[in-house]
Amino acid sequence: MKKIFLLLAAASLAFVSCNLEETLSLVPESQITPESYFRTAEDLQLFSNTFYNNLLDKTPYEDESDVNIDMNPSNLIRGGNDRTVPASGGGWSFTNLRKMNTLLENIHNCDDAAAVKEYTALVKFWRAYYYADMVRKFGDVPWIDHQIGSADADLYNPRDSRETVLRHMIEDIDVAIADLPGLAAAPQTAYRVNRYTAMALKAQFCLFEGTFRKYHSDPAPFADSYKAADGSTTTYKEYLDMAADAAKMLIDANVYRIHSTGKPNSDYVDLFTPETALTDEIILAINFDRDLKIKHDASRYLTNQTAARPGMTKKLVDMYLMADGTRFTDKPGWDVMGFADEVAGRDPRLAQTIRTPGYSWKVAGKTDGPEFRYSVTGYQIIKYVQSYASKCYSTDNSYVDIPVFRYAEVLLNYAEAKAEAGTLTQDDLDISIKLIRDRVGMPNINLAAANASPDPYLLDPETGFTNVPSSDPMQGVILEIRRERAIELFLEGWGRYFDLIRWKAGYCINQPMYGMYIPGPGDYNFGEESKYTFYVGSTTSKLDSYEIYDPSGDRQTQEMAYLVDPNTGKYATSGNWEVMKNVSINFDETKHYFYPLPENDLQLNENLVQNPNW
Repeated sequence: MKKIFLLLAAASLAFVSCNLEETLSLVPESQITPESYFRTAEDLQLFSNTFYNNLLDKTPYEDESDVNIDMNPSNLIRGGNDRTVPASGGGWSFTNLRKMNTLLENIHNCDDAAAVKEYTALVKFWRAYYYADMVRKFGDVPWIDHQIGSADADLYNPRDSRETVLRHMIEDIDVAIADLPGLAAAPQTAYRVNRYTAMALKAQFCLFEGTFRKYHSDPAPFADSYKAADGSTTTYKEYLDMAADAAKMLIDANVYRIHSTGKPNSDYVDLFTPETALTDEIILAINFDRDLKIKHDASRYLTNQTAARPGMTKKLVDMYLMADGTRFTDKPGWDVMGFADEVAGRDPRLAQTIRTPGYSWKVAGKTDGPEFRYSVTGYQIIKYVQSYASKCYSTDNSYVDIPVFRYAEVLLNYAEAKAEAGTLTQDDLDISIKLIRDRVGMPNINLAAANASPDPYLLDPETGFTNVPSSDPMQGVILEIRRERAIELFLEGWGRYFDLIRWKAGYCINQPMYGMYIPGPGDYNFGEESKYTFYVGSTTSKLDSYEIYDPSGDRQTQEMAYLVDPNTGKYATSGNWEVMKNVSINFDETKHYFYPLPENDLQLNENLVQNPNW
């Protein structure tokens, strides 16, 4: 049975003491003091276990962005008047930080010097992890590295500059890299933070900061955001160099590799369906367990009409290259292809991420195409979906492990940091992107060719990035690495949304969100278990509306079936589903690059200042 490190979330609140081999027992709070706790390695472990449970994202399959959309998008995606300042919460919380500082201030009670060293490093990892999330969301935040009591004046501190916070984060993560345990041999578990996890985290948040500063050249939200207290600053290139160095340190450690068993048509998706995380590639994962009833909702979320009906958008489907490495969007008629032709001969990861012809789930030997009742775009996601026989399609009944840090992301972070800094070489691509693509038999990126001919699709105002300038000698390869990141890390990591934030590309959320192209009325066979008839709606006189009939006798709602001609933007009897026809999407460039601070906190602490235009 796998060890579970997600439980015991209440340990840090109640100061639970236990023998790991015996039944958990509670000690009355009245008999517990910081001086009498934190005595043993077991105490330190129990107290720190809560961070795994409280800080890691257990639902990456719910992440929305421009490449994955739900039937009813969250306010984060809707933006506009739907996104408002919360009274409390909204990500502005210091509870876990206080627990970290509590442990650090009392860890000297333990007489086990090795345990003190390890758990000091572990808590500093989590503090860097916590602040990375806070900076991504809010920009400038107060740096707090000690316990604060109810009467402490530090409760009313103003926000520190992000430069000040980043410097402290780097101090913390460097301690974690130096003092956390390594691995004597091949990884045996993906459920505990080690020094390589710390390297991955440093590469991740330094890449975020480096690219954020490159594309957000004006210090925002405050004039001194990019300055430390002494007026000094760290350039975006220096952050990118730190990201590349941390990633290269992990690469050179030669501990992890890209998972590959020589099966290019299944090795990628197999990373997200085993009951136990594959430790050759997955550096850190969230541990779920069927027998212990520690489960999540991924399979139901992605396969059930009563859930969000999420779907990949056509924009991302079109980003996938052909299997020979050529661009799909260079093919004649690419934008009006029927589904079977559209997905044929593509990068094998497409068929391992969404349902394509030949996919089988419900009935062995019978193919299941996309189920239009369950996916708002028609591009139905299979990543994280367990077998039908496991009966994980009911509420909170999935138990596959969820990756948090994966070696593939480290390689992507390395390549992107080098490209954005202008120092990328073909050799760098050969030790990073090539390894990822080798898994699925795809050709590597050719640096010279990519920069000589940037992909027009990735520069188009309706499908790409308008602020990667032609004056950047790495323009073409930057776009190619962004393509690779969108494909390889779909619904993983910090999420596509925060990639757009750091690239100052929130405008991508305002780009058209189309679903599958439908050539016109008629019968469509997407698989033996997926047959539909599209016809002009009989309950309306509008010819731009379809009703959809499936073998069970169900009809889709009218609002879901509007089609739009991608060339004219007008409604037609053939075209792409316009998924968000009746939903307003408005990413506001003047304020949505930061979350708002909650009203209650602004009232309690007059030294806090709200982010611009909220």
